Amino acid sequence: MKEKLFTKFADLFGDSEGAGFYFSPGRVNLIGEHTDYNGGHVFPCALTIGTYGAARKRDDRKIHFYSMNLDSCGVVEASLDELVNKKEYNWANYPLGVVWAFTEKGHSLDSGFDMVIWGNIPNGSGLSSSASLEVLTGVILKDLFHIDHITMVDIALYGQYSENNFNGCNCGIMDQFAVAMGKKDNAIFLDTATLNYEYAPVVLEDAKIVITNSKVKHSLVDSAYNQRRQECTDALAELQTVVDIKTLGDLDEETFNKYKEAIQDPIRLKRAKHAVLENQRTIRAVAALRAGDTALFGELMNQSHISLRDDYEVSCEEVDILVDLAWQIPGVIGSRITGGGFGGCTVSIVKNDAVDTFTSTIGKAYLEKVGHEAEFYIVDIGEGAGRVS
Repeated sequence: MKEKLFTKFADLFGDSEGAGFYFSPGRVNLIGEHTDYNGGHVFPCALTIGTYGAARKRDDRKIHFYSMNLDSCGVVEASLDELVNKKEYNWANYPLGVVWAFTEKGHSLDSGFDMVIWGNIPNGSGLSSSASLEVLTGVILKDLFHIDHITMVDIALYGQYSENNFNGCNCGIMDQFAVAMGKKDNAIFLDTATLNYEYAPVVLEDAKIVITNSKVKHSLVDSAYNQRRQECTDALAELQTVVDIKTLGDLDEETFNKYKEAIQDPIRLKRAKHAVLENQRTIRAVAALRAGDTALFGELMNQSHISLRDDYEVSCEEVDILVDLAWQIPGVIGSRITGGGFGGCTVSIVKNDAVDTFTSTIGKAYLEKVGHEAEFYIVDIGEGAGRVS
């Protein structure tokens, strides 16, 4: 991969002398969906698929971005003197937003840079291609400009800040945090209210994590994602008139049921119910995994999907078909939608001896029902973003 990237870098920018090589993973969330902006817990892990980059400082103030996945966009040129979101920049608004965030946070960049990327995360799949690219850019800026005093948590926060304020998606911190802080064979049990986190080994001795791509693309900026967030904010404000809480994640199920009548609108009630119960499911799921109870972990994954489908209403017909098919296959421990929703992927835990049946059965039935194929990835849990030697 390095050779391929550096060859393209040299083609575009004369040579690749002095360029650095970087990798930033995608992520999958095992459980804890739409809890991150509600002050709850999440349980994501970094993947071994992701975004590779080659980058080098320039002598002027120009910034050049090139994606080997999107050759038709050509080299996108921007300037340190005009860090604004432009439609014609297309995908490059994501890395440019991180440059903007670094300057907003007080880091002066004394020159521009050239950057070439290639990624193997399917676009719009819900495996966080945008967060992967944001954190990759943060790692590159830290390295090229010797900004040694910032941490990987800072880089995650800058990525979230840029996506919220430069690209207009009001996302939580989970995606960038998982990409920046990933650890091989571990998921991250993160309290999004405090950013306290623990690594939890994902030991599945006789099972695999299988991601199934519905091939229905989502775009969170254009979707009802921001609307869901507003509905939760409004529900929280109503609850705060009767109970002293900072976030929906502060409530357990019993306390929520005691005060839920303060929420006037039935839609907002459903959204808040999901946020509260999903947080509690995540806490229970991590405890189950640590106790070696993968059956309970899988059952909580299934409950999570039902809640995301019925109460949070972020699933779609194609994804529901994938999950329903998975639940019917012996050897499937749990299956649910993962990511922001409105398309994208499911994540399933499947017994080793059922993986072939899983992919062949679902593949055939999904094609018949939907009219296009699904894609399957049997994934490993990898490290977070960084420079690759």
